[in-house]
Amino acid sequence: MSSYETLAGCYDALTEDVAYQKRADFVEKLLRRSRIPVHTVLDLACGTGSMTCILTERGYEMIAVDGSEDMLAAAREKAADLAGEPPLFLHQEMPRLDLYGTVDAAICCLDSLNYLTSPRDVQRTLQRLRLFIAPGGALVFDVSSPEKLRGLDGQVFLDETEDVYCVWRAEFEKRNQVCTYYMDLFTRREDGAWDRGFELHRQRSYEVEELKAWLLEAGFTHIRTFGDCRMRPPREGEDRIYFCAIRGRD
Repeated sequence: MSSYETLAGCYDALTEDVAYQKRADFVEKLLRRSRIPVHTVLDLACGTGSMTCILTERGYEMIAVDGSEDMLAAAREKAADLAGEPPLFLHQEMPRLDLYGTVDAAICCLDSLNYLTSPRDVQRTLQRLRLFIAPGGALVFDVSSPEKLRGLDGQVFLDETEDVYCVWRAEFEKRNQVCTYYMDLFTRREDGAWDRGFELHRQRSYEVEELKAWLLEAGFTHIRTFGDCRMRPPREGEDRIYFCAIRGRD
């Protein structure tokens, strides 16, 4: 079973505590660091489109890209009744991003870059983003910190709603810096019976300094890091680190 085939249908129910509106507020603060006006925004690895929809409602023209057709289907359904310019949804892998033109800014939220377990794929993704962000435009993304991912090793978690039951455990491999999540998902059918699904997800730990170096190599400047929804540098032990960088001018 491919990643998100089962999870896509219950992802929103299991992530009600994400506080998307608060994160959108913070992302907008970072987008104001852009050297150009921001009208069109790329939401890379958009998932079920929660951030895409919020920013659409705030007046941005959105292009939303994800590698999972199941997650995109949920995103399209969620965006069907939005007022304003409807988002454009594209099925693409991050390292193979290919847009029809440039955008004023790009975002990549909720540690999506960590799902690229090959450092070369992260470098390729940043290079593709540089190609499609207009000169002077902003790139905003966040990652799970190395401390957070290492701390998940051996942990078991339970998330549940009335119709969804998810048990997952994590293993962190020091050799390759990859955290693997083994997820058992139980979803209630209309007849009251339960279906069981299993998914495997992996995230790689990346150090702040290597991400900064790759941003510079890709052609980004004015690179800043922030704590989790905090307009201050990240502190030791921070779970989530935000990056904001400006696409250099040719």
